[in-house]
Amino acid sequence: MDTNGIPSRLRAADTDREQVATRIQAAGGEGRLTLEEVEDRLSAVYSAKYTDDLVALTSDLPQPAPKRRPVVFGHPAVRIHLAIAVVLSVLSILRWVSSGVPFFWPAMPMFWLAMSVVVHARVRGARRRFRPEDGIAVA
Repeated sequence: MDTNGIPSRLRAADTDREQVATRIQAAGGEGRLTLEEVEDRLSAVYSAKYTDDLVALTSDLPQPAPKRRPVVFGHPAVRIHLAIAVVLSVLSILRWVSSGVPFFWPAMPMFWLAMSVVVHARVRGARRRFRPEDGIAVA
């Protein structure tokens, strides 16, 4: 233990070992490691007690690419749809302000405009996840 009461070495959990083992197997599949190196490192992974032992086993491998978050309004058609919905909403609000009607009637058209943009974004997102070589859409 160091002075703050925090252990200087953390014990490795099964999930830590599985993540490192997956990374080593992927490196072996890519040809970065030989079969013997993969076997040696996997045996060391499953016998490791501390996380710094696991870090040493993958220090010479490239870092995995970070996962990208999907962009909701990433497709240009959805952006144009959103821009049109905003313009129509602003025009409806201006018309309501100039008419002097006490009831806020633009709420309903704005709701349906928003729903159409959301559905359009979902459909575009589903099309983006569809891979023709798989033959199925991944949800």
